[in-house]
Amino acid sequence: MTMETNGKNQLDRDTLQLVLEEFTVEQKTTNQNIGELIIAIDNLGKKLDGFNEQQASKSEVPVSIDIAPVKSALEKGFLDIKYMIGREPKSITRKLQILLFPEQDAKLFYRIVFGRWFLLPVAAFALNLAYSWGIDYTQSKKEVEIQQLENDRIRNSWDYMYRNNDKAIKIIMNKAYNFSVKGKDK
Repeated sequence: MTMETNGKNQLDRDTLQLVLEEFTVEQKTTNQNIGELIIAIDNLGKKLDGFNEQQASKSEVPVSIDIAPVKSALEKGFLDIKYMIGREPKSITRKLQILLFPEQDAKLFYRIVFGRWFLLPVAAFALNLAYSWGIDYTQSKKEVEIQQLENDRIRNSWDYMYRNNDKAIKIIMNKAYNFSVKGKDK
């Protein structure tokens, strides 16, 4: 029993020693990390102090602004406004005219008249022609399709009659075909 107790105590001591060694290794790394953090904080504090000193030195410089040009511009503007107010306002009259011949600047007048008013009817006429052409084209295309369908139906019925009848009817059909070909040649 003492042997068992001694072996158990030895095992407990070894386990306890391993746990303590692991704990001390972890404690060393934690202490090292804390030391690095302290150094980083000290560096940041020094940088902050340097920045504060720079700001203090910059704010000590007096700022002088020359407002004389701004003041003179404002005074000139106020004088202009006073002058405008001092003048008697003129009444505005609107005049509606339809001119056949210009009072002045005939070149500009006719450029406007023929450039705008003449161009609008020409454009409307061109659009009307394009629309009419489009309608005629679609109508003629539709008529051609209808005629083509009619011709196909006649040809199919001719082929059906030719295939499904005896020799006498085929001779009559050939004569009719040849007669229609001769009639087209004339």
